[in-house]
Amino acid sequence: MAYRDHTKVIRIGDRQIGGGNPILIQSMTNTRTEDVRATVDQIHRLEAEGCDIIRCTCPTPEAARAIGEIRKEISIPLVADIHFDYKMAIAAIENGADKIRINPGNIGGPEKIREVVRCARERMVPIRVGVNSGSLERDLVDKYHGVTAEGIVESALDKVHMVEEAGYDQIVISIKSSDVRMCIRAHEVLAEKTSYPLHVGITEAGTLLSGNIKSAVGIGNILYQGIGDTIRVSLTGDPAEEIRSARLILRSLGLYSRGIDVVSCPTCGRTKIDLIGLANQVEEMCRGYSLNIRVAVMGCAVNGPGEAREADIGIAGGDGVGLLIKKGEIVRRMPEGELLEALRYELDHWNED
Repeated sequence: MAYRDHTKVIRIGDRQIGGGNPILIQSMTNTRTEDVRATVDQIHRLEAEGCDIIRCTCPTPEAARAIGEIRKEISIPLVADIHFDYKMAIAAIENGADKIRINPGNIGGPEKIREVVRCARERMVPIRVGVNSGSLERDLVDKYHGVTAEGIVESALDKVHMVEEAGYDQIVISIKSSDVRMCIRAHEVLAEKTSYPLHVGITEAGTLLSGNIKSAVGIGNILYQGIGDTIRVSLTGDPAEEIRSARLILRSLGLYSRGIDVVSCPTCGRTKIDLIGLANQVEEMCRGYSLNIRVAVMGCAVNGPGEAREADIGIAGGDGVGLLIKKGEIVRRMPEGELLEALRYELDHWNED
């Protein structure tokens, strides 16, 4: 079942999630939110990479005020990340946040939750209810004999009920764990119990290599089951890498149609070209195009055309000879040193055919 086709539609700024809308990519700034210029500059860079929604931490009154200034200078929805202080949630909303992220269990009790909800309801600002396995309540740990997927889901739904009881239903749910299998299971359980849209991610996934592998396995598995309306690939590194990885995960599942899909063959004993360098150059170059096509980079002039058959366009080379390939057919031969520029020319003029 494609759960995401049946989740509640929630508007975040000028975007909509849920109800079968496209899955949106999120990231989080790692600048000090109070530093408006640095934060805006980073958001612009992330937006250029394909970020759809951005989240900023909001721990101080100065950060809450900065939300308003930042919002004026960016074009994607801005989410304020709140921990513990309900006053920061209210201040962020009042300063123009498009959504807030809170854990209703740690911002000070029912009355303070009602105050936050009242402010959000007045401005129709959605609330993302976030629960992590690392902060699971002791009574649920005892009930389920440890931290479990079922315990995480029960905790999340308890928090959702707090917001509902305060009279609001513009809710997005986020349940995360650094345990990939637990995270997958928790989303399977939660998707059966709620119609609110879900934000998917593997928390504390790790550095670029390990974090990408865990996220691809976990997020990819969840999305493949039809679960999830927004995603974040959480990496210890440049947030731009999160966006690039998220795009690749979505594209691998046929859930993303913006930008070029670059495929390349592995190296082998037949390779007689700097395939690794060429493939990296092509991938970097292709980031600048919004074409919805597949580009192949092949390291064998003998088998390359056949292996590139499913791509819209490809290049292959070896022994100093370069080939330009379209739909598996060789359309041009050249010195291999000219391959990159030949491909660039084709991409620049792609829509002229």
